[in-house]
Amino acid sequence: MDQSSREPALKADAFTQLRLLDLQEQDTRLGQLSHRRSHLPDAARLADLNVQLSRVDDEVVAAQTIASDLEREQDRAERDVATVVERMQRDQQLLDSGTIADPRQLQSLQAELESLVRRRSDLEDVELEIMERVDGASAAVAVLTQQRTDLAVERDEVAAAVAAQQSEIDAERAEVEQVRAQIAAELPADLLALYDKIRADHGGVGAAPLHRGSCQGCHLALPPNEIEEIRAAAVDAVLRCEECRRILVRTPESGL
Repeated sequence: MDQSSREPALKADAFTQLRLLDLQEQDTRLGQLSHRRSHLPDAARLADLNVQLSRVDDEVVAAQTIASDLEREQDRAERDVATVVERMQRDQQLLDSGTIADPRQLQSLQAELESLVRRRSDLEDVELEIMERVDGASAAVAVLTQQRTDLAVERDEVAAAVAAQQSEIDAERAEVEQVRAQIAAELPADLLALYDKIRADHGGVGAAPLHRGSCQGCHLALPPNEIEEIRAAAVDAVLRCEECRRILVRTPESGL
């Protein structure tokens, strides 16, 4: 494994290289924890509940607006009926007073009363129709408001569960980060820098063991000539997989 054309050769004793695998183990755990935290099933449910709650909020506002508009229509209809009734009462009082002697005026007054009776009937029909619509709109507001309340309760419960799960993962992550920091402090700066660079460029895996002739980073079997080069390499030579370029660490299970 001639690495002279790629980067300066690094050296680290066998124990240090094995500790690099321990570091990789912690980094792998950290990656798994990050994935778990960002893919919590309850978090997806929480996002869905927030979408539903936002939609129902909009529906409640729309239903309340419709109900308010209908209530204003009902008020106008009631005022219209009251105005007609008041006019009818005045005309009836005038008719009953006996002060009108002119037959034509009496006939005109009676005709107006009949017209007002028909007008009141029409307005009361309109008022009744609006009242029914108001009842329907109020019922819709009540149903939607209850849905919003139920969704809010469920959302809060799921949010609490997500927070608890995240807190548990964060606590575990803090423990792993502490172990990682302890291991990293044991490693030479140049070796750690190389490992971190490779890990950043290769999906979070910077070092992998050689296991029975295969690199566990790319899971490819090394050709016989590379195996021979590894056998011939100094114990403290830091090796790289020719295929994936990850640091290749020799272990008792390497099959050398």
